[in-house]
Parts: sequence; structure tokens; C-alpha cells
Amino acid sequence: MPQPSELSDDEKALIAAARAAADNAYAPYSNFHVGAAVRAEDGRIFTAANVENASYGLSLCAEANAIAAAAVAGVRTLTHVAVVGYPAAAPDGPTLATPCGRCRQMIAEFAGGDAIVLVQSRDGTQTLRAPFREILPHAFGPDRLAGG
Repeated sequence: MPQPSELSDDEKALIAAARAAADNAYAPYSNFHVGAAVRAEDGRIFTAANVENASYGLSLCAEANAIAAAAVAGVRTLTHVAVVGYPAAAPDGPTLATPCGRCRQMIAEFAGGDAIVLVQSRDGTQTLRAPFREILPHAFGPDRLAGG
């Protein structure tokens, strides 16, 4: 795993934005806060947090919320996705909250295999930095529908 010092300044800023978003999560049921920040091809950054619902199934993941915000703004290509998640009871622990399968599929829709996924623990001691193709190999994307 890379050390935080090995990340670019832009990547550090993106992780900081995800961390700030996580602090605003609405997670009264799981008490697990997740924040995401996505960088569009044009450099714009969109952030979001998880938003839970008493029926659980209607809960929304931070990554999906950030991607939806980018899409509504006209973004069609992401270059980076950053995620920070932590249990509210231990916010400064070493937890790495990688995107769930649904969110990985959402990322596949807007980020190519070379897009960078960054996942960092709230305390900053652990960082995962990988091209998206390593996070979800053989993803089902729009190119499959076109017979590619």
C-alpha cells in the first residue's frame, strides 16, 4: 500500500474532500460514515456522503451520490474516485472502506480502467491506490452493450 506521502497533492486534496464529506454522513442505523469525492475529466470535484433510511434498502452510498451529482452536472468521464469510511464509534481507526459491488459498477459506468481509485482510512495510516481495472476486473460496461 502506498504511503500518504507518495500521493500527489491533487490526490491528497481529493481524499481530504472525501473525508470532509464522510463527516456529514447521515448514518443513524449503521453508524458507519462514508464520504466520496470524484474528479471529473475537466478537473471539477463532486463530493457526497452516505444517506441511510430506516428501510435500509433505500439507503444511498456515498460513491453513488457523488457520481450522480457529477452526472447531473453533465460529467461523463471520471479520472479519480476517493473514498473514506469509518465507524462512528472509532472514527480515527485504520478502517479501509472499499466501494461495494454496486458502487464499483457505478464507477465502471463513468470511469475507465485507468481511472484511479483512492481509499484511505480516516486516520490516514492506510491507503489503497489502484487503477479501477484492478478494483473491478472484467467490469460490465456500456461497451458490452454495443457488442464490444
